[in-house]
Amino acid sequence: MIRTEALDRLPVRTAVPALERALDDRGVAVLCAPPGTGKTTLVPLVLAGLTGNGPVRRVLVAEPRRIAARAAARRMAWLLGERTGERVGFTVRGERVVGRETVVEVVTTGVLLQRIQRDQELPGVDVVIIDECHERHLDADTVAAFLLDVREAIRPDLRLVAASATTDAEGWARLLGDAPVIEAEGVSYPVEVLWAPPARPVKPPHGMRVDPALLTHVAATVRRALAEREGDVLCFLPGVGEIGRVAGQLTGVDAEVLQVHGRAPAAVQDAVLAGSSRVRRVVLATSVAETSLTVPGVRVVVDSGLAREPRTDHARGLSALTTVRASQAAGRQRAGRAGREAPGAVYRCWDQAEDGRLARFPAPEIKVADLAAFALQAACWGDPDASSLALLDPPPAGAMGAAREVLGAIGAVDGGGRVTERGVRMSRLGLHPRLARALLDGAAEVGARRAAEVVALLSEEPPREYGDDLAAALRTARRGQDGYAARWKQEVRRLSGQVDGGGSGAVPGVGTGNRTGSGSGAGRSDDAVVGLVAALAFPERVARARGDGAFLMASGTGAELREGSPLRRSPWLAVAVADRPSHAASARVRLAAVLDEDTALAAAGHLRVRGEEVRWVDGEVAARSVDRLGAVELSVRPLKQPDPELVRGALVDGLRREGLGLLRWNRDTEQLRSRLAFLHGVLGAPWPDVSDGALLADPDAWLEPELSRARRRSDLGRIDAGQALRRLLPWATGEAARLDELAPERIEVPSGSRIRVEYGGDQPVLAVKLQELFGLAETPRVAGVPVLVHLLSPAGRPAAVTADLASFWREGYKAVRAELRGRYPKHPWPEDPATVPATRYTSARLKRS
Repeated sequence: MIRTEALDRLPVRTAVPALERALDDRGVAVLCAPPGTGKTTLVPLVLAGLTGNGPVRRVLVAEPRRIAARAAARRMAWLLGERTGERVGFTVRGERVVGRETVVEVVTTGVLLQRIQRDQELPGVDVVIIDECHERHLDADTVAAFLLDVREAIRPDLRLVAASATTDAEGWARLLGDAPVIEAEGVSYPVEVLWAPPARPVKPPHGMRVDPALLTHVAATVRRALAEREGDVLCFLPGVGEIGRVAGQLTGVDAEVLQVHGRAPAAVQDAVLAGSSRVRRVVLATSVAETSLTVPGVRVVVDSGLAREPRTDHARGLSALTTVRASQAAGRQRAGRAGREAPGAVYRCWDQAEDGRLARFPAPEIKVADLAAFALQAACWGDPDASSLALLDPPPAGAMGAAREVLGAIGAVDGGGRVTERGVRMSRLGLHPRLARALLDGAAEVGARRAAEVVALLSEEPPREYGDDLAAALRTARRGQDGYAARWKQEVRRLSGQVDGGGSGAVPGVGTGNRTGSGSGAGRSDDAVVGLVAALAFPERVARARGDGAFLMASGTGAELREGSPLRRSPWLAVAVADRPSHAASARVRLAAVLDEDTALAAAGHLRVRGEEVRWVDGEVAARSVDRLGAVELSVRPLKQPDPELVRGALVDGLRREGLGLLRWNRDTEQLRSRLAFLHGVLGAPWPDVSDGALLADPDAWLEPELSRARRRSDLGRIDAGQALRRLLPWATGEAARLDELAPERIEVPSGSRIRVEYGGDQPVLAVKLQELFGLAETPRVAGVPVLVHLLSPAGRPAAVTADLASFWREGYKAVRAELRGRYPKHPWPEDPATVPATRYTSARLKRS
């Protein structure tokens, strides 16, 4: 029986008529409704015609997370007085609960992507609701882009709703073609904000690591909240590991402690969402509880201020979730959970002054995530560079380039970026393309079941208590009875059912076992199988030992194992999971498998390069014949007669790294360079640019033939830089002959002295004793620019600086004369310097001469 009273209490009901009109008129709409208003549960039922007199339509609801999909389906079925699988069902990876009468189906965005790729028409579907679209998950953005293509090309009747928990809907409205925005008012109560920073500073998060001191403080804040407030406590933490550690520190509290995250068993999820009137509860949750789930009974929120977001280091081939400071928008969503049913409070575990410095919104996943899976979906859609997709944010060019390189290396796309038959098969496995490659090629070597076991471990990282040895983790999962082991076994069944051992383009000659037609791998140990499959997934993370738990990956990144790891003595590793803190030179290995060299070479064979290498290393030319696997050197021998062109290239690299000081310079050469730089700055072409960047950009123009004759560092030191620079003078135009005229090395002053001009600054400088300029009325000029005259005392000390001698004689000389004549009485200090000859001598010397 339909629970009409519960349906009538949902605030979103008032917005439903406007939503229906918008869909009738335009076929698209953006629905903004705060969490707890019923947008996820009432709206699909109404649009499907299950709560009124409207026509029955088939509605798909896309949720970003499995836990939210299950919860939404169960809630809607409860509102109809039914069980899931009747008129309301759900489908998530590895689990499908639907029946013949199902008209509302809740799916994850990943499942919906697979369906659209298989059949773009979505036959029988009338309405698609993309829920929680404000979270900007990559799959949701991709689904929306594909659905807009479908509406435009083949299904103009398909109705599309973008449902958001925030009022920031302008972007989605534009994306959907200026779709109407329907806003529903939520019922919320005031929430008091209490700032509860740790008493002592804690270390900021890096990689997956969270300072244990912060977790201890969060646990203490939960205890404080239980003592100071009534009602259930919802505590937000970044991940499963942190939830477990805080739960361990809450032993003995007078409340039931529950853990909610994507890996939590369905029974625990149901218990949290059902509420309890018998005992207080502390619900430790990831960001899944920000918007996707409504937890009844909550009056207090404790917010750690942390979240997990994907990050990719394309240069090092590392991608993983990383711990970040939660955005201001996330903070508002979390705090609002305390005011759903009554006035509440939020304890924020950071200082109020920090709040204004937080990011306003979380980063869109398309901007920060590994885009290999997205690029494969786009290629399957027929748009390899995603340039025609309607996306709120375009994919970064660098990330897409890196993604296409990965897809090309595993055979998912051809040279033009078009998807191959193998790529289509990979896209339908519901895995990251790297793992799809490992499953297909691994199945051909060791059998579908054993390959699926390893890939299932890699697709959902095992709990930390399983250890960092992937083979040991496999054995633990096989015999385990925990929630992770149950999900792992279910995923193994799904994956092994999708392959038959005949992987497309399997890697030949891998390992030491004899291949059979079925690819059973029966004679191989778990270590050998796990190492092979992990190396197939992440060939650039194949790593060779460097000693004392340190390794070098083929990508060139160093990697280190924790103290006490059983893998520390392995000569080779297949690194499955690693992260690199921003301040660290090496990555930390969190999950890896033992590997032998033959398997490493076979799995990462496309990275193997043999050839001559002539490079600038540690200040000298190193010429070697090298066999390498990426950055890992397998064998090295010196080259006695290296290619002269390679030597020349190494010498140029040395100049660029260490600078032009490797050449022979003297004061005259430095002066010549300064003069040329001055003329280039004042007159431009044809006078050459002699900056470091310009000279190093075109060494041929001035360092030949000496550079081609050089073989080592000492040969560079014999090259006369002055002679080389003179090759750059504009000889062809005849301007070179005017060098001394335009930028003279010395200027003759009235005393007869020839004084050197310094060209190093913005203005040429002439440093000369004051008496040597007597009678010179105007400032000397070079290339039309007045020199800056440094007037010196008889002892050569600075007395005045001027670029206008005429003004100095009129206004400044009198004061300088008064100061210096007492200090240097033997030198002439006439009242009118224009009337006496210039000199560099004393008055007595002048009389004698």
